[in-house]
Amino acid sequence: MASNIIEISGLKKSYEQGKVRVDALRGVDLTIGAGEFAAICGPSGSGKTTLLNLIGALDTPTEGAVRVGGKDLAGMKPGERARLRLHKVGFVFQAYNLVPVLSAWENAEFVMLLQRVSASERKRRLEELFERVGLRGMEHRRPAELSGGQQQRVAVARAVAARPELVLADEPTANLDTASGSALLDMMRELNEEDGVTFVFSTHDQRVMDRARRIILLEDGKIAGDDLVNGNGGAGMEAA
Repeated sequence: MASNIIEISGLKKSYEQGKVRVDALRGVDLTIGAGEFAAICGPSGSGKTTLLNLIGALDTPTEGAVRVGGKDLAGMKPGERARLRLHKVGFVFQAYNLVPVLSAWENAEFVMLLQRVSASERKRRLEELFERVGLRGMEHRRPAELSGGQQQRVAVARAVAARPELVLADEPTANLDTASGSALLDMMRELNEEDGVTFVFSTHDQRVMDRARRIILLEDGKIAGDDLVNGNGGAGMEAA
């Protein structure tokens, strides 16, 4: 890859759960290059979502450093972190996180409005995206009128329309059936290949791992494996 979009060193995250201290991450070192299609995998409680939240500036580490797009998150004020999320990082969540009273078009347009993208440019981007993600003709439907797979496609369109350098997807297929999940992943892979959008997933879904070009295995808050694969599940895991 031409450059690293994510650079992590000595990353630790602990929090209190009742009277118990939980060490979610126990010293993670990781770089991810621009244009990668990578999956962070591992069992529940391994630290996948915690790691994604730290990369996306949604949380702060207990110890260690995270750099995204060359920016050191540790030195950022809250407003700077918010601007990073607005302009550099797109999010796709397991629960879709669409606004119920807005149409599919309005949900997908929302981040661009915050970015103050012109009306003509918003229209141009969304017309192209709705065609590409298979939502043409559904622009005016509200989330309740869409299937789970269609809602997640709106969420992906929202993330990508804002032209981020990086899209973080936290268990994006968890609530989808096999056909919808596979179609969604193929569409995201296409956006990665044709537009160069960097995707990083947290997942335990084999469908995601089968399409990833890199699989990073987390166990007990540490990287236990990191392997480049051929995108068809054809390579084995190497211990880190």
